[in-house]
Amino acid sequence: MTSIKDLPRFDAADYLDSPDARADYMAAALEEGDAAEIRRALNSVARSLGMAAVAQEAGLGRESLYKALGESGNPEFATVLKLMKAMGLKLSALPIEAE
Repeated sequence: MTSIKDLPRFDAADYLDSPDARADYMAAALEEGDAAEIRRALNSVARSLGMAAVAQEAGLGRESLYKALGESGNPEFATVLKLMKAMGLKLSALPIEAE
């Protein structure tokens, strides 16, 4: 019988191989509205593109990017905007639909 430890660990970054996939993933995280989930999604998208390349494009240090997007990170909004642009994504606003 296979143990859970023997199964490969799922990493969303492995599947974010197109601009549309990255945009859909970030949109889903933003839709949830949970700050920790948004940070994790930013981390996954950045890793899918290469952290060093994203850090350079955003004008950030690689280490500071790892820290901002790590489990205890809390990136400033200005950093989020720089990252989104560096990753080829943009933020937009939509009205909340009445339930």
